Amino acid sequence: MKRSFSINLLYSFFALAGLTVAAFIAYFITAFTKGYLFYGPLVLVIAAGLALLSVISIFGLFRRRLRQILLGSFVGLCLLTAAGYEIRQAYINSLAEVSEQEVNLNQYAPFATNTKAASLNHKASYQLMMNLPRLDGATALYPLYSAFAQAVYPQDNYSPFVQKEGTDFVVCTSTSEAYKRLITGEADIIFAAAPSLAQTKQAKLVGRELKLTPIGREAFVFFVNKRNPVDSLTTDQIKDIYSGTLTNWKQVGGKDDPIRAFQRSEDSGSQTRLQKIMEDRQLMTPPKENVANVMSGIISQTANYRNYKNALGFSFMFYATQMNASDEIKLLAIDDVPPSTESIRSGEYPFTTEFYAVTAGSTNPNIEPFLNWILSAEGQELVEKTGYTPVK
Repeated sequence: MKRSFSINLLYSFFALAGLTVAAFIAYFITAFTKGYLFYGPLVLVIAAGLALLSVISIFGLFRRRLRQILLGSFVGLCLLTAAGYEIRQAYINSLAEVSEQEVNLNQYAPFATNTKAASLNHKASYQLMMNLPRLDGATALYPLYSAFAQAVYPQDNYSPFVQKEGTDFVVCTSTSEAYKRLITGEADIIFAAAPSLAQTKQAKLVGRELKLTPIGREAFVFFVNKRNPVDSLTTDQIKDIYSGTLTNWKQVGGKDDPIRAFQRSEDSGSQTRLQKIMEDRQLMTPPKENVANVMSGIISQTANYRNYKNALGFSFMFYATQMNASDEIKLLAIDDVPPSTESIRSGEYPFTTEFYAVTAGSTNPNIEPFLNWILSAEGQELVEKTGYTPVK
């Protein structure tokens, strides 16, 4: 005996209500697990589809076999779509994974085939043939001092990685490791940001004095995911965020999301710069998972909107826009001044910083002449051609 229209309507109402409640529960679960950008809408689509199929079934609008085919096709399509999304997301995440090497330094090596290291249009007026200073430094500055070596060192195969003591003339071990090698006498000149207090103390403990020669200027930048509506922060807001007193993007004109403020490891050049920005403010101790061992880690995580839509990161502009660029992040203006070559040159950008050639009393006779050449018109031309702002 067929059910009446009113009974069918009642069944349809309860089916729709049940599916709606289930859909919203599923939606909030997916939102909580950070998958809502894709799975939230998918859950609602599935709920709507199942509701439609339920009404069709209750009213007997199609034959049973056809209803089964429609249901199977719909479920299969949803599963296929989800599987495709996960495969694509896994591929994207695999590209974002980084190693301690951070970037492919070989592409900037001096004299390498198709090297990206900048070069002069003529032979440099200063040339070295023996007693080559051993160079090391920050990852972000390797393209620059590689260009210096390419201009004045004899042509050879200079690996960016430490091979054998006495033959490593142009290597890149990172800021913290470079300072250690400079202090222990394994390097003659390093190219880096100013040392941390701990690095300065370590040098004094072994009777060495760090000498800093400014050779260029750079912007210390903060960045967010490009979908974050916040485009600018003030200096005070940066201090408030990193002291732990400002904790939600809503407080600075963004969405109601907690701010996940990443930091770097101690003695890294960027972490030291952040500490100097804080001045007399106490830098908060971040959760372990919010500390990136390598600078590229902050960039790749901030670029991953699905898991880190609320991230705030920092770096040096050349590294973030040239060496490890991502079109998924955007640099923030500070005090309404965007970081640019012009604002760095003029000093208008608040977090303009100098970087240095640092020495520690090496007896190599070519150190001072080499530093003088770096500050000459030719050396400063390479600073500009690399993508930094000259000091002269």
